[in-house]
Amino acid sequence: MANFNNRRGGRKGPAPQEGEQVVRVRLPKKEEREVLAIVETLLGANHLKLRCMDGVVRLGRIPGSMKKKIWIHEGDVVIAVPWDFQDGKADIIWKYTRPQVDWLDKKGYLRT
Repeated sequence: MANFNNRRGGRKGPAPQEGEQVVRVRLPKKEEREVLAIVETLLGANHLKLRCMDGVVRLGRIPGSMKKKIWIHEGDVVIAVPWDFQDGKADIIWKYTRPQVDWLDKKGYLRT
C-alpha cells in the first residue's frame, strides 16, 4: 500500500529490516498436473532433459512465451506440466530464482 504522507516521491514504504527477507514462492498445483523438475541437460532447439520429482525423466520444452524472457540453464529448478497424451514430454511454465530454490529445499519440496 502507498504511504500517502510522502508527497514528494521517492520510496513509498519502510525499508526492510536487516536480515529479513520475504520470499514468495509459487508451488506446483497438483490438480493441474504441475510437477517440480530439475534441468539435467540442454538439448538445443528449446528442448531440455528434466528429472521430475515424481521420478520420471521427461523431455521438456520451453514455450515461445518464455523463450526470450527467461534463460534456463542446467541445474535450474522449474515447474513442468506433463502432456496429457504423452507422459514422457512436458512444457515448462515457471523457473525458480536462487532464494526460492533455497526456500523449497529448506521446506523439503526438493527431496525425492
